[in-house]
Amino acid sequence: MRRLSMATVILKPDREESLKRRHPWIFSGAIERVEGAVQPGDTVDVCDHSGRFWARGALSTASQIAVRIWTFDRQESIDWDFFRDRLTRAIQARDFSAGDAVRLVYGESDGLPGIIIDRYADYLVGQFLSAGAEVWRETIVELLNELLPCKGIYERSDSAVRLKEGLQERTGLLRGEEPPPRVRVKSGPYLYWADIREGHKTGFYLDQRQNRQKLSAYVPDREVLDCFGYTGGFTVAALSAGARHVTYLDSSAVAAELARQNCILNGLDDGSVEFQEGNAFDVLRRFVDEGRRFDVIILDPPKFAGSKSDLKRAGRAYKDINLQACKLLEKGGILATFSCSQHVTPDLFQKILSYAALDAGREIQILEWLQQASDHPVSLFFPESHYLKGLICRVW
Repeated sequence: MRRLSMATVILKPDREESLKRRHPWIFSGAIERVEGAVQPGDTVDVCDHSGRFWARGALSTASQIAVRIWTFDRQESIDWDFFRDRLTRAIQARDFSAGDAVRLVYGESDGLPGIIIDRYADYLVGQFLSAGAEVWRETIVELLNELLPCKGIYERSDSAVRLKEGLQERTGLLRGEEPPPRVRVKSGPYLYWADIREGHKTGFYLDQRQNRQKLSAYVPDREVLDCFGYTGGFTVAALSAGARHVTYLDSSAVAAELARQNCILNGLDDGSVEFQEGNAFDVLRRFVDEGRRFDVIILDPPKFAGSKSDLKRAGRAYKDINLQACKLLEKGGILATFSCSQHVTPDLFQKILSYAALDAGREIQILEWLQQASDHPVSLFFPESHYLKGLICRVW
């Protein structure tokens, strides 16, 4: 579908500062008026109060993010060729030697706001999360089929972000054949079953690929606790690296069973892992009461802060689990702790961890800062693309 620019967004005086820094979002409060006929997702030119052109983007009439920028180049049309060039550039930038589970397109960081494309072996999975992405959905699917032939393309646009754009959540087959309930993928040196149709995100935590390998250096012959283990990404990595024993913990019985199958898939000994189902907040306290001790603890919880208004509650949750982990670690033990909440900055996360250590009466040294895998690149013009932050620490 081709929808040319038919309207112009005029900004209020002095509201073009973010565009000077090439930030790809314009909020509704910065807009004075829209000139011309326009529908949600249509391409619009963005001009300052004096009429100077700054960018071209997709308009959303429902979201607070009123325009998501496609390009800052006035000579660049938003059409088939534009999307072909952007998709080609993104795909060529990926390192397929790391396995066949790869994020191919990472939204704004790849100049394609609201669009996520992941590869799982012979299948592609797409998320179309904005009004602009929705308008160009069919074009993108056709181009993907041309640029990266596969067995099937499946949609997982079941994110609450779409509701803010005035769009309904949607999943289903877009092209080719339906993916099986589980798809076998390789991520780094490990094998995993990914649930494309119903798993978290698009089926697997692709963003932790490099962190699993980094953590492997700290686990040989160690007693490991993997909290919020989901489908066992860190559990498989730890056992493969020679951990003496891993206690896996997650609240989902379905996830735990898939984690068990992932251990089997990698030829790992069932006797070296204990699968526990339960709420991590409760189980960690119970372990403290029982006097359990671990050499390595991994905390990879889901997003606690979906918005800035959630920060206080999220801060308490992060502090709580890290406090209990500090109490459970042997002296000199390793804590690998993560936050995937975009609104929790690295500085804030470090501060929360320091408060947890103080209350636990423990000393902590930061050994490594971690972030999302390289197929989730961070744009310097879009700091919001840096959402995953992690710390590997030694606890005394």
